[in-house]
Amino acid sequence: MPLHLMTHPEDVLVVRLDPDEEPSWDWSAGPLGSLTRTAEETSIVSRADLVPDGPRREGPFRAVEIAGPLEFGMIGVLAEILHPLVQAKVSILTVSTYDTDWILVPTDNLDAATQAWRRAGFIVTPSTLIGG
Repeated sequence: MPLHLMTHPEDVLVVRLDPDEEPSWDWSAGPLGSLTRTAEETSIVSRADLVPDGPRREGPFRAVEIAGPLEFGMIGVLAEILHPLVQAKVSILTVSTYDTDWILVPTDNLDAATQAWRRAGFIVTPSTLIGG
């Protein structure tokens, strides 16, 4: 059975803060909010319309969710999904959660990514989440 990818309509940004800095906005609203800390930085994926001016950012991206939940023992899921994007020369970022993986596609490249995935046999649909 082919994997099902769900595109979300909101633009998101990837924001960089200093390692111990806390975000001043509600970064968790929307279909995907992610905060990751390392010794060198705090990275946040947040809905674009919520990010205040000031912090360093990249984007906009569209979040594409792999319909899950996925089993932890599954091998090669991201490689299978990303291969068509390599062929189409679409750059991405990924975020993993307990239940699934998310692909952040530059908003301007979402159509190219969708076409590449469909040619590769994936099911790509808009998300059916309420508010997502």
